[in-house]
Amino acid sequence: MAPVCLKDCKAWRDAGMTLSTTSNEACKLFDATLHQYVTWTNDQTMGGIEGCLDKMKGADPNFVMGHVISNGLELIGTGRSPFIDKELEKNLRVMSDLAKTQPLTDREKLHVAALETFAKGNMPKAAVMWDQILQDHPLDLLAIKLAHDSYFYLGQQTQMRDSISRILPYWTESTPLSSYVKGMYSFGLLETNFYDQALKVASEALSADPKDAWSVHTIAHVYEMKADIEDGLSFMKQTENNWKEGDMLACHVYWHWALYFIEKGEYEAALSLYDKYIAPICFRSGSMLDIVDNSSLLHRLQMEGVDVGNRWDKFVQVTKKHTDDHVLIFNDLHFLMSSLGAKDQEMTTRLLQPLQELSKSPGENYQHALIRDLGLPLCQALVEFSSGNYDRVVELMYPIRYKLVDIGGSNAQRDIFNQVLIRAAISSNTKSHHNLARSLLIERDVLRPNSPMTERLMRKASAVHTLI
Repeated sequence: MAPVCLKDCKAWRDAGMTLSTTSNEACKLFDATLHQYVTWTNDQTMGGIEGCLDKMKGADPNFVMGHVISNGLELIGTGRSPFIDKELEKNLRVMSDLAKTQPLTDREKLHVAALETFAKGNMPKAAVMWDQILQDHPLDLLAIKLAHDSYFYLGQQTQMRDSISRILPYWTESTPLSSYVKGMYSFGLLETNFYDQALKVASEALSADPKDAWSVHTIAHVYEMKADIEDGLSFMKQTENNWKEGDMLACHVYWHWALYFIEKGEYEAALSLYDKYIAPICFRSGSMLDIVDNSSLLHRLQMEGVDVGNRWDKFVQVTKKHTDDHVLIFNDLHFLMSSLGAKDQEMTTRLLQPLQELSKSPGENYQHALIRDLGLPLCQALVEFSSGNYDRVVELMYPIRYKLVDIGGSNAQRDIFNQVLIRAAISSNTKSHHNLARSLLIERDVLRPNSPMTERLMRKASAVHTLI
């Protein structure tokens, strides 16, 4: 990547995205923060994201868009809830109050309104508002990234793809970070099953910047979804030095690497990656993506019959801190995996009890609206699976399997729930569930030909059928 030339007040104005501050330093630090957000890095040559945010607020405490990007990063990280985190609630209120007193552009006003809407839990409306900004300002990288991430959390895969496709023609090769926008587009293509096109676009992005961990991650997804394990492993080894220092995404890319080993049945290799990279990165960062990856990986290994030792007991100390958040159902499900894995009944109860009340709460919180018909059945299914009540797991999960996309995340991340359903159907005491398991495995085999995991599960299902 070429050296970064950070935009001052005039440069932002010339780009058609005036920032309402007279501080050139604040404008440059806003650009530096945005640069790191888009590239998934804490670039110490820039002072890291936290350092840039602190200095930006010092340069102009009343810079509204500075407050927008600061609060936006906290909210989009989903590790803090504005409903229970008093400091975050205060920061959002300061932003809103400043916005009422400052002479903002229409674009800036819409940014503030979108973030306020997101904070209330109405992610679908917030995403549409960021897309509205892009209709007039297709080079607004903050709106691009916040919309992209929001659609990801909503499981709105087509919208995630199309939001980028509409603005892509405005991003020429000479536009800073254009390859990263192309990388975002590749991920939207991947999640809507355009695998070959996703691979092509991500490869083009990597040719512009080999350190683009997001495009690396898209290609890792392509190999995962096609069960192209050997090419995936080869790609990981060849590119590791390019992305392993990217502290905000390295854990997730190593997680993909570990999935290839689980697919092959090489569990010790997966555990080695967990112990050497995935767990240590998570314990350092505490980021929600890293937490989800750790929980998912241990649960997948456990379903394969692997003894993960005391790893759950160590990891649950991280997830315990988020028991009361209830920001995303997707997150709650992964916290639940950890409490069940650690056999922490108190945490399990504390996590599940409020969901009943939240499912009845009025208002515009989209995640709360998902709880009754999707969140609670999935949570209960994980509890029943942990207890060996496999018939009940099938009864809970099968009717909602096509709604799973609504909890957000990627196809690869949500596949853990497909695996839970299939394994429960295989282990059930009901013959019709065994037939269902075979049907689901045939379906899986069509979508992912030559998958070693599917072959293992098919053998297991056949063995159960023979015993009946």
